Amino acid sequence: MSVRETRRAERGERFGAAMAAVARRLPFGLSRIVPSSLLGFAVINGFTFGVDLTLLTLMRGGLGWPLPVSITIGYVCAFGLSFVLNRALNFRSHADVGPQVGRYIAVVVVNYLAWILGVGSGLAALGVDYHVARVAAGACEAVYMYVCLRWVVFRTPRSTDRKSD
Repeated sequence: MSVRETRRAERGERFGAAMAAVARRLPFGLSRIVPSSLLGFAVINGFTFGVDLTLLTLMRGGLGWPLPVSITIGYVCAFGLSFVLNRALNFRSHADVGPQVGRYIAVVVVNYLAWILGVGSGLAALGVDYHVARVAAGACEAVYMYVCLRWVVFRTPRSTDRKSD
């Protein structure tokens, strides 16, 4: 393992340990039902959502670009960053990246069409402020994306040659 790979693995382990420590301390019995990967997803995607909204505001509000173009560019940048961070830090996947990228692209395309353009642009077309519309679409996409990342994109393959303990 190279020095770079070792450092990347250590960062992932530290992030995972921090999320597990926080998840164990959740109140109201949530510590029994909220997995640390959900908490890690929330932290990472909260950050990347901020990147998305910042880019959207710069392009739409600052540059006056059309809303669909602004949404698309912000979305692509944020979801590329989300893939890298979730793969390395949250799900700590060492599987071949090619098949994961293919599954991720399929998940993101469905997400984009249904939640981002469908809900986000739809609400904006109805007169809702584009920031509020994007936040509403973001709430819908969060549930969809966690489920897809956890059980589709970064799924752990079942091994038929598992050693018994």
